[in-house]
Amino acid sequence: MIISTRGRYALRVMIDLAESGSDEYIAMKKIAERQGLSLKYLERILPVLTHNGIVEGIQGKKGGYRLTRKPDEYKIGEILRLTEGDLAPVSCLECGASPCEKRDECRTLPMWTKLQDMICEYLDSITLEDLMLKRDV
Repeated sequence: MIISTRGRYALRVMIDLAESGSDEYIAMKKIAERQGLSLKYLERILPVLTHNGIVEGIQGKKGGYRLTRKPDEYKIGEILRLTEGDLAPVSCLECGASPCEKRDECRTLPMWTKLQDMICEYLDSITLEDLMLKRDV
């Protein structure tokens, strides 16, 4: 499993919004400048976050984006699952994957399943606030 730039950038955007405060809407252009990210790339990430209620956005002169919850209420696993689609270490464990014909005799499946559980448990134990405050995770 490799976390793509989409997932990594989504986390950077979320941290940026968390550091900006919850009441203020931050323009996408400002986030892009502060994070050194392409505006076009953010135009693909922020709608996913908005559509799933992770952030809210308004358009217009004072438009922009802000968090819908407090930073300590966001789990990193939640954000990555939205942007990455899946955190499975192997394709046979991905959501919607066809059952493998060797599933019943696969000697590695328990290992991969446990790894996936460990990854999800770890990422779900870290909050946006932890990253924002640079806590040892």
